Amino acid sequence: MSPNPPRDPGRRTPAKGVHIAFDQPNWVILTVCTEKRSPWLAQPIVQSALHKIWAEQATAWLVSDYVLMPDHLHLFCAAHDLNCSVEKWTGFWKAHSVRALPGYGRFQAGCFHHRMRDGENYAEKWQYARENPVRKGLVRKAEEWRYWGRVHEIRWS
Repeated sequence: MSPNPPRDPGRRTPAKGVHIAFDQPNWVILTVCTEKRSPWLAQPIVQSALHKIWAEQATAWLVSDYVLMPDHLHLFCAAHDLNCSVEKWTGFWKAHSVRALPGYGRFQAGCFHHRMRDGENYAEKWQYARENPVRKGLVRKAEEWRYWGRVHEIRWS
């Protein structure tokens, strides 16, 4: 018997792309971290700039609900332009945020995404994201955290 156990052949990096299915909703939960996990996101000026970018410039994917943490963000989005990958779209709005917020910081390369499958509950996933500031000890109740919002009204069905 070998002294070293077999290695897990699992993935080391997130999968690229989001498989779009035409017979079901195509919601994606996206997590994006700041470079070196620097805590600069949870500020009114940053929230305002990102909200505006998602609403007016970065519309190939539509952002529904989002929550900003100091060093990362979670958002729900859906493809609006099927020719634009989630990675390309994320790179686009990251670049615009650097120009809109000089001196505030940068994002890590890439993103982590999960396409919600049939039967997954949006409300449960959103509640989990909204409770993140509570789990991190930043507030006592999710309602106290002010760095969250909705850009577009998108239907699940």
